[in-house]
Amino acid sequence: MSQQLPQGSRDGGEGTGTNKGWLALSYLISGMAFWGFIGWAIDRWWLHTGGIVTAIGIVAGMAGGVYLVARRMGS
Repeated sequence: MSQQLPQGSRDGGEGTGTNKGWLALSYLISGMAFWGFIGWAIDRWWLHTGGIVTAIGIVAGMAGGVYLVARRMGS
């Protein structure tokens, strides 16, 4: 008995528009969270700048997320 794939999974593994939207959102949030945490850790345990490095980490994570979305999903 053969299994048939759903219609949305035949487009090279990228998925439907909804899946692409969730993937883009996850890139943005995970980049912001990861680099924000790195900035927080540096700020808390090393530089003690009162949150400046945390903010820089969050902005850098958002920029990285936008870059990944443009690179992986852009044309």
